[in-house]
Order: sequence, then structure tokens, then C-alpha cells
Amino acid sequence: MIKNEISAAGNLIQIIIQSRQNALKKVNEELIQMYWKVGEYLSTESTKVSFGDAYIDTVAEEVQNAFPGIKGFNRRGLYRMKKFYETYVDDEFVTTLLSQISWSNHLAIISKAKTSEERHFYIMLCIKENYSARELSRQIDSGYYERYMLSKEKLLPEPIKGLKENPFLDSYVIEFLDLPSNFKEPDLRKGLIRNMKDFILEVGRDFTFIDEEFRVQVGGEDYKIDLLFFHRGLQCLVAFELKIGKFKPEYISKMDFYLEALDRQKKRENENPSVGMILCASKDDEVVEYAMSRTLSPMMVAEYQLQLPDKNVLQNKLQELINMPLLEEDE
Repeated sequence: MIKNEISAAGNLIQIIIQSRQNALKKVNEELIQMYWKVGEYLSTESTKVSFGDAYIDTVAEEVQNAFPGIKGFNRRGLYRMKKFYETYVDDEFVTTLLSQISWSNHLAIISKAKTSEERHFYIMLCIKENYSARELSRQIDSGYYERYMLSKEKLLPEPIKGLKENPFLDSYVIEFLDLPSNFKEPDLRKGLIRNMKDFILEVGRDFTFIDEEFRVQVGGEDYKIDLLFFHRGLQCLVAFELKIGKFKPEYISKMDFYLEALDRQKKRENENPSVGMILCASKDDEVVEYAMSRTLSPMMVAEYQLQLPDKNVLQNKLQELINMPLLEEDE
């Protein structure tokens, strides 16, 4: 009897949570539509001779008088709404998606993204990952778009191509770790465990953490995989091996061994073959290509950085890759 009552209460709580989420979503939709209409009005007025700073100041003052204490309708806020409208008014791809992310996220994208392609990328990423404003700002500051686009150009092993989706990057940023100056691999692993929420933000929320030093037994001996995840999109186990130095070819055979053990002992019938990620402090792409040329296992080799990268460097690399001019940032 008690069990049934708990179950009923649990269902009721879920109904309340879902209703509150729907209400918040509706409120956000109405706010975004209001900001869009305000931006459209101000953009239209800007074509008139009388438009200027004094006009915006007057509008802000009158709105404050009509709605005492209202937030976001000061001079700065009104200019943001105008820029919001003018940024997307001719962008049919975005106009259907505007109300699906928060105003704070829109402001971060408009102020930091330089091209329409980059804006599209972060809008879709926000929708998929349900980012908070802090999480989105971190991704933009870490050059996630540039790193993602540069990673797409890397040649993937055939088994990973066969999985139809590549959730891996060629470079990961883990600036959130507080590591000692002469850290070792166990320090790196423990740091990632302590900051798993931030690490999941970096690798993607489709990754579900299973365990550290995950044991597989072969020939009566125990072997430990640094970090083991399950990827919901790929429907497979993902083994992470962490290295504090430069990539070495012998890392490939060790990962081959781990993946074979996982597939024979842990993989379920409905799951895809396990995938490996070797995370090194640095790598030479030619050495990686040689080392992986004869392996049939689906695995990747990526670098990690312990501080936020220089976005200008990433943008220049991407510019060279796609041969397009780099847009200057607004003053």
C-alpha cells in the first residue's frame, strides 16, 4: 500500500515538473517574440532622420515610466533587441528556431559569433544540449565551433564512419582542472573524475560515465581502462585512455586489446562495437596515421589543452582550411 502511494506521488511530481517546464518554455517564447517585435520597431525607426541616441534614451525612459522596475529596457537593452532583429531578419533558417533558446544565449551568440554559420551552429547546439548561459559562453570561449569544424576534416577510421556519427573532436579543452605542475596520469584521471560535469560538457552529453579504472580480465590477469563511458547516440561503449605526453604508436595496440576485451566480455548484442579514444598532451598527425593504418578497431587520437585556446589561432586555421575571408569583429 505504501509502495503504491509513493509511486502515485512520484507520478504527480513528474506531472508538476513537466507542467512547470512547459510554462517556462511558453514564457521564453513570448519574451523572444516581444524582443523581436521591439527590435523590428526600433530598426524601422532607425531609418528616420530623428533616430539617434536621444531617441533611444527617450524610449527607455518612457518604458520605465509605464512599467516601473521593468528589466532589460534600458538603452543598452534596446540596442540589443535592435541588433537581434537585424542579425536574423533575413535568415530564414534561424527565424523558425529563435524561441527555442533563451535570451541570454541569444545575446552570447550575437556578441561572440562572427559568421552566420557559427551562429547557426551554436543555436542548434543549444537546442540539442540545452545549455545554460554559462555553459554556452564556455563553449564559445573555448573555440568549440572552430575545433568541431577542424575535426570534421580529419580522416576517420572506416569503422567509426560506419557508425554514421562522429561525436569526437580532434582537440579537447579541459581548462577546469586544478592540476599540480608536475602532474602524472593518475592526477589527470582523478581531476577529470572530480570535474566530470565539466568534462561531459566538453565531450557531449550523449556520453554517460560508467567507471574509472574499469577492469577487464584476460588470461587470469586484470587490466584497467582509464575511463569508460557509454554513448547513447552511437549505442556503444567508449574507452578513454589518458596520456600526459606525446602520442606513441604503441598506444594503438594497447587500445586494440582493450576494445577486443570489451566487445567479447561487456558488449551487449544490441550494441555497436566499442570505440576507443586516446587522449594525449600532443600528437603528430603523420605518426598517428601510420600507427592506425592497419588497425581495424574504431578509435581516435586527440589532444587535450589545459587552458583556453587562442581563438584567433583556431579561426586562422579554419580560415585557411575553408579558404574564406575572416570577418572583423564589431567595434
